[in-house]
Amino acid sequence: MSDADDIPEPDRLDGAPHPRSAARVFGQSAAEAGFLDAVRAERIHHAWLITGPRGIGKATLAWRLARFLLATPVDEGAGLFGAPAGPDSLDIPPDDPVARRLLALSEPRLFLLRRPWDAKAKRLRQEITVDEARRLKGFFALSSADGGRRVVIIDAADEMNPSAANAVLKLLEEPPARAHLLLISHQPSRLLPTIRSRCRVLRCAPLTPDDLAAALSQAGAPMPDDTGPVSALAAGSAGTAFRLLQSDGLALYADLVRLFSTAPGVDRPAAIAFANRAAGPGKSELMDQIAELLALFLSRLARAGLSGPPMPEAAPGEAAVLARLCPDAGAARRWATLSQELDARLRHGMAVNLDPAALLLDTILRLDAGADGTVTAPA
Repeated sequence: MSDADDIPEPDRLDGAPHPRSAARVFGQSAAEAGFLDAVRAERIHHAWLITGPRGIGKATLAWRLARFLLATPVDEGAGLFGAPAGPDSLDIPPDDPVARRLLALSEPRLFLLRRPWDAKAKRLRQEITVDEARRLKGFFALSSADGGRRVVIIDAADEMNPSAANAVLKLLEEPPARAHLLLISHQPSRLLPTIRSRCRVLRCAPLTPDDLAAALSQAGAPMPDDTGPVSALAAGSAGTAFRLLQSDGLALYADLVRLFSTAPGVDRPAAIAFANRAAGPGKSELMDQIAELLALFLSRLARAGLSGPPMPEAAPGEAAVLARLCPDAGAARRWATLSQELDARLRHGMAVNLDPAALLLDTILRLDAGADGTVTAPA
């Protein structure tokens, strides 16, 4: 195995197959239909912004579009497909040469722009750099061997630093012939307005429980007998659900709910024990997961005051805990404000490498104190 084989892919969820290998896209038929409409009208835009929450299949859709664009010949004489009706599907056979080359990342007409590996620091960079974006110039300087299309996938466009974003903007302003850029974005508001204005948007939706189960099965996730809790916490994101199932996140969330079942007045030794799970080296991923679960708990807590506890429960007894801690809209507003403040504080502490256990315990105790303003301590 070469050193390159050991480098993690920044656009791949740890433990899951890469989106380029997925046979199907689940739950995004509306986005697919929008793209097919453009194909049939022979008006395939040069730039597509694929948006929606993390983990719902945006990258899988982008690779599906790329396969279609690169495997479908351009016929200038009789229209793109030689028939007025056009294609009724984006399907490309898995044994198609283009499909095989994309799977192996050996297709010369595809450029994948993503966060690079920092050989000196031995880790992935936190952003897509301008040096990576400038490689696009060389990619388009080479003429396509068959005169066909060329495709760029940017995953994720939100991760471009300002210089990289400006380099991509220049390409969007003066796109090469038969070039198509597929920009994946979890938070389009973070992109330059000029980038957004030059793209046609394909909006992807959170997955239904059935589509979520199908996507997890395709990814080889260990499925529980009761899919209700993971579906509740994932909120339609197969990526979130996969991480929860891979790392025993459901049990961790249940412990979190149990901890706050006595708030205000959480059991301090239990809070210390919970916080100490993140102590020690090699626990950064666990700390990230706990921070994500805290954010999910607080989001569900705030919603409980507006529309009642979300169902199904994500942990035993969760509905009763949420209803008691957030009984009305006023409490929901207070929890939402406190959630934003504490999440920013927690993320900042993690970024500057504060002691994880101490940081987590401080967050728990501040949340416990916040509960004092919404409920009366249980007898």
